[in-house]
Amino acid sequence: MAYTDIDTSVLIDLPDDAPIQLFDLKTQQAAIRPALERRWIDILDHGRYIGGPEVTECEEKLAAFTGAADAVAVGSGTQALVMPLLAMGLGPGDAVFIPGFTYNATANAVLLAGAFPVIVDIDPKTFNMDPADLQRRIEAVKAEGDLTPRCVMPVDLYGLPADYDAIQAVADAHNLRVVADGAQAFGGKDKGKWVGNLAEITATSFYPTKTLGGYGDGGAILCQDADFADRMRSIRWHGTGDNRKESIRVGINGRCDSIQCAVVAEKLGLFEAERARRIAAAAVYDQRLEGIIDHQIALEGQENGYGLYTVRVRNRDAVRAALSDAKIPSGIYYDMAIHQMPAFAHCAEAGSLPECEKAAQESLSLPMHPYLSEAQIHKVCDVLIAAHNA
Repeated sequence: MAYTDIDTSVLIDLPDDAPIQLFDLKTQQAAIRPALERRWIDILDHGRYIGGPEVTECEEKLAAFTGAADAVAVGSGTQALVMPLLAMGLGPGDAVFIPGFTYNATANAVLLAGAFPVIVDIDPKTFNMDPADLQRRIEAVKAEGDLTPRCVMPVDLYGLPADYDAIQAVADAHNLRVVADGAQAFGGKDKGKWVGNLAEITATSFYPTKTLGGYGDGGAILCQDADFADRMRSIRWHGTGDNRKESIRVGINGRCDSIQCAVVAEKLGLFEAERARRIAAAAVYDQRLEGIIDHQIALEGQENGYGLYTVRVRNRDAVRAALSDAKIPSGIYYDMAIHQMPAFAHCAEAGSLPECEKAAQESLSLPMHPYLSEAQIHKVCDVLIAAHNA
């Protein structure tokens, strides 16, 4: 079946028997391997494995790409969440509002900083934090009086930016800071602005399967305030000053090494072409599944970065088994809401976050990467629709 309103010309052609992969890092690596090998030889030659020129290059390219005032490369996406909270001086008795349908790193970061995560329900169409429920939770915390609201940490789930216009309005009304967890959404946009420049502070991850991933752990903090970025540079080096000897604040070992920064800097050269393929692949999925299977929906003015393509199916186990039988991989990233995990059960009561709990039962992620062929996407849809309707 042809879709004349979708430009699939950017999608690659593959043999009919080519395996369908949930992610494809090998094809991407082949395209940049010679350049990476040259970069690694440079690193071996200069010997600055920590804090080499590749770190500065990566930071400058990230800031230029996103429009952020500055970027600070760090050792992981989790560190990128913890460090801004440390810089803000958060600690016991402080409340940070997070969505309940996310990776456990979001909640861990708040607790590691010494604060308390207050869990907010999600919008069932976007899978992202519900601004109306955020307002209710802030009011409830204030009424109870045991915690002091300090910060909101939305998550750009699966690649889709949170509703920052609405969330920022709520945060401003209560004098709260906003730290965005954009780990899955590099390449997403809202009203023409990139993720990384939608909130005051944005954390992202360079985990290998992210839209902009390294070949190990890594991440970055993107800031609209260059002075705050400088504070992050101090915190990532144990809170030291320029001489890297005297601690002038509490810090951690949060450095990103030169090799990972070299990989990310090189991958940025491929990024827009890969993003175009992700968008084309998602457009085929959207049109095939529209009116049949619910999928993540962007708000007006938003563009999904498509780190993942996620649908909702009520018979998820049967659907996933049918996909597996057809040699089509799929992923269930969150089969529990945050408050359903033992480590965070004290943060919310069972049943108090119904949309998070429902999403954990129904969400299913399909193959999504820049090296899918149109035929492969149609095969995924054929099997998915048949299993859903069975």
